[in-house]
Amino acid sequence: MTTTGKKGWLARFLNVIEKAGNRLPDPFMLFVYLAFGIIALSWVISWFDVSFVQPGQEEEITIRSLISSDGLQFILTSMLDNFVGFAPLGLVLAMMLGIGLADKVGLLETAIKSTILKAPAPLVTYAVIFTGILGNLASDAAFVIVPPLAAMVFYTLGRHPLAGLAAGFSGVGAGFTANIIIAGTDALLSGISTEVIQTIDPEFVVTPVDNWYFMIVSVVVLSITGALITEKIVEPRLGKYEGKGGEELPEATSLEKKGLRNATITGLVFIGALLLILFLPMSPLRNEEGGIIPSPFLDGIVPIILLFFISLGVSYGATVKSIKSPSDVSKLMGEAMKDMSGFIVLIFAASQFIAYFDWTNMGTWIAVSGANFLESMGMTGIGVILGFVLLTAVMNLFIFSGSAQWALEAPIFIKMFYFLDFHPAFVQAAYRIADSSTNIITPMNPYIIIVLAFMKEYDKKAGLGTLIALMLPYSVIFLTVWIILLLAFAFLGIPFGPGVGVYL
Repeated sequence: MTTTGKKGWLARFLNVIEKAGNRLPDPFMLFVYLAFGIIALSWVISWFDVSFVQPGQEEEITIRSLISSDGLQFILTSMLDNFVGFAPLGLVLAMMLGIGLADKVGLLETAIKSTILKAPAPLVTYAVIFTGILGNLASDAAFVIVPPLAAMVFYTLGRHPLAGLAAGFSGVGAGFTANIIIAGTDALLSGISTEVIQTIDPEFVVTPVDNWYFMIVSVVVLSITGALITEKIVEPRLGKYEGKGGEELPEATSLEKKGLRNATITGLVFIGALLLILFLPMSPLRNEEGGIIPSPFLDGIVPIILLFFISLGVSYGATVKSIKSPSDVSKLMGEAMKDMSGFIVLIFAASQFIAYFDWTNMGTWIAVSGANFLESMGMTGIGVILGFVLLTAVMNLFIFSGSAQWALEAPIFIKMFYFLDFHPAFVQAAYRIADSSTNIITPMNPYIIIVLAFMKEYDKKAGLGTLIALMLPYSVIFLTVWIILLLAFAFLGIPFGPGVGVYL
């Protein structure tokens, strides 16, 4: 796949990780083995009657064994629900109906040839990272959209497509919580923080804008950091791409340019109509108070994006004659779904493993035990925040959902740090940088499977080791840079949001 790759000490270290990771079984079988491992481990732990109390609850929770009557019933009765109800499955398949249509009619390729290929080459990497970070406005849908498009951009420019994929995935995953616009993540996390702190101070409120200033700066810093990692570490290690699809694409034809123009007009009309509905008085897309965060608009962002891409694909396809009748639309969508067959098979095994891990309470036990350990250390000052960041980064390897993990950690750490005079919004910001940084290397991230499937389009031999080796530099360096930025805000007295500092 690659030649003339850089062989420095870091490249050799990552090569070792890649080789070790690629010795793991096929991803489908890996999740099968992990599921059996959870079954056996839950049985062994249950011998010792391990129990714990989750913060905010009085009921004692025990580790449940899957080798029991209840466990066997759960395995058999939940198998189909685990698969069909696996949230990323529906999201990915729905998104791919629209994106796949746009791809099959040739719209994505033409858009790249007509726009990004003409952009200044030094800015492409920065643009990819920046776009990935802002992609969290589309919530988890960004995991499906940005990485494959970034890979396509890179190989079209004659650069290694896996470097583009890694850059896109790092922006979407490791930079997930940052943005220049207040997003659903801000509202969700601040809501949990407020609920917790009001058990101590009923008048205290953590608002969605309390981390805004810090996150705006984070977007700029991470965009620059991610681009440098891509160009100085990832691409030199990968070397020259010699796989299929690496050739330069020809210039767009006049008909393709016309199709792109019509698709652009369609997109602008779609966005205009959406904004008109969104900002109408008593809009059905806004919440009862007239706000957007949260709102039916954000809840329905995936269907909106799906319809947007379908509109673009139909407009372009009708112009270039790749769509000649309505039946062609369903046919092209079907072809796009064929490309997802391997992903669907893999999801079946992955969904069972994740459901088993959750049912046994082992993930919650690990998280609570780690949190209690840090609390028992009795640390004070900014050092305790750094310990909290590192613990959260490790815990994120076991609990991918940011809101679920914050709901677990907040009742312990917001209260503990409040009595040390730390502002709850500052604690929340510290949590966010740790939670995002390790998103791209945790096997509990269901979208890591999707990215691996995209990788195999360029390298059939790519495995989990390849992906982890690609993403590890981003994860470690993003976390390090973000910690430095956090400390800079703290020691320089820069507000994290309107009126929000380190201390109360």
